[in-house]
Amino acid sequence: MGSGNELCSQEFDLDAKWLVDPKQIFVGPRIGEGAHGKVHKGKYKDQNVAIKIIRKGEAPEEIAKTEARFAREVAMLSKVQHKNLAKFIGACKEPIMVIVTELLSGGTLRKYLLSIRPRCLDFSEAVGFALDIARAMDCLHSHGIIHRDLKPENLILTADHKTVKLADFGLAREESVTEMMTAETGTYRWMAPELYSTVTLRNGEKKHYNHKVDVYSFGIVFWEIIQNKLPFEGMSNLQAAYAAAFKLVVGATV
Repeated sequence: MGSGNELCSQEFDLDAKWLVDPKQIFVGPRIGEGAHGKVHKGKYKDQNVAIKIIRKGEAPEEIAKTEARFAREVAMLSKVQHKNLAKFIGACKEPIMVIVTELLSGGTLRKYLLSIRPRCLDFSEAVGFALDIARAMDCLHSHGIIHRDLKPENLILTADHKTVKLADFGLAREESVTEMMTAETGTYRWMAPELYSTVTLRNGEKKHYNHKVDVYSFGIVFWEIIQNKLPFEGMSNLQAAYAAAFKLVVGATV
């Protein structure tokens, strides 16, 4: 596999210390999958890592969007470092687009919550998790970054299940009051109403919003951590979006 290091450096303005050599990447079993790629357990050099392989698409416009998203994610991962953010190790673009981060073996917060149902977390444990998430979000926001997809599937636990780290910057964007950003971004059940239209949910609609969309998502995640229930239970993701937008759900439900 060719390294593609020169291309990475030119397109992403990435410091050489973040460029990984694809010849030293070993891709193991798949441990997760999202809308834009698959995550595998693997090794880089002698280190156990998580390897995100980006799905490129076939149409020229899809390829262009994927490359732009990849460039943003790599740029932001290299920009922020925090104990509650999955540690960024490096990236390369050729022969495939790959992002390498630390491997967290405790699984997702979603999986952990499901494993203890119907029991709820101890209150101190729940607050500890919430503080970890809040610190991660505070770090991002202090750097002008909006995550836009805060949910239990993107929160990963350490092996001892004591610490939560935020992962997956695939939908993250730099915050700018002058920029129009894409609506309908994220996952409806945890998505702030301002991310979609209250009249229609047209994909690709442009709207103004800021880091407060992450604050809304944090509130939904915190409720879920305390209650150990799925938000808007019994509703589809789309129904949950309409319920939040039109305030059809009473406080006892969410």
